Amino acid sequence: MNKLDIDRINAEIENVEKVISVIEKYSNREDLSELELAGLATYIHNFYNGVENIIKQILKSKSVTFKDSPSWHRDLLLSASENNIISEEFYEVLLKFLSFRHFFVHSYSFILDYKELKSLIDFMPDIWNSFKSQIDL
Repeated sequence: MNKLDIDRINAEIENVEKVISVIEKYSNREDLSELELAGLATYIHNFYNGVENIIKQILKSKSVTFKDSPSWHRDLLLSASENNIISEEFYEVLLKFLSFRHFFVHSYSFILDYKELKSLIDFMPDIWNSFKSQIDL
């Protein structure tokens, strides 16, 4: 992997760690307003986008391509698993965040449920640490 690829990945890592920091700051409050809940959901979405961006950069550095299709997000994760960037188990975990991403992008914020968001947030730091240990920089 060249220096530019590593720099891009490190920038994404820094951004995701900022996202996690903000999430940890606000996620233990159960009295969130609708706007705060929507903001928290945005940060979860940002977390997943950062992970995807890192995976895309790693695949690109390995000259792995995939088709631009309606299922490209899932295909990206599958390609990362098939190319040993992430484990098969981790692929399954990331599918949960991909499902949330789809819900978030295609629904209304007033439908958000704190308990469902919290279920993603509670294991996000462990997921992040596992992801960082799996990527090869």
